[in-house]
Amino acid sequence: QVQLVESGGGLVQAGGSLRLSCAASGNIFSLNTMGWYRQAPGKQRDLVATITSGGTTNYADSVKGRFTISRDNAKNTVNLQMNSLKPEDTDVYYCNYRTSRPRIDYWGQGTQGTVSS
Repeated sequence: QVQLVESGGGLVQAGGSLRLSCAASGNIFSLNTMGWYRQAPGKQRDLVATITSGGTTNYADSVKGRFTISRDNAKNTVNLQMNSLKPEDTDVYYCNYRTSRPRIDYWGQGTQGTVSS
């Protein structure tokens, strides 16, 4: 089992910034992918950004150039720096930890990010 604890989020005006953090604990595998997904009420959960334990990143097109994902393997943490925020970035953001073999997904409890216009 892996536990994920998220922090950050909140309310910010359009053009502002937020920083999300997530700490993983428990049965941590050395090879894993951590990332952030977001979900609006009644909609599917969508990829925001992921980063592998080797440092390879992947971003949704809608956030490229505005969001930056980073991680600290020694501390098992992942961060998401969100800049130039737009009202459409308003969502609940979920931290994800994924093992590859076997593929298992763990999720945080979610943190609300709200961008006012």
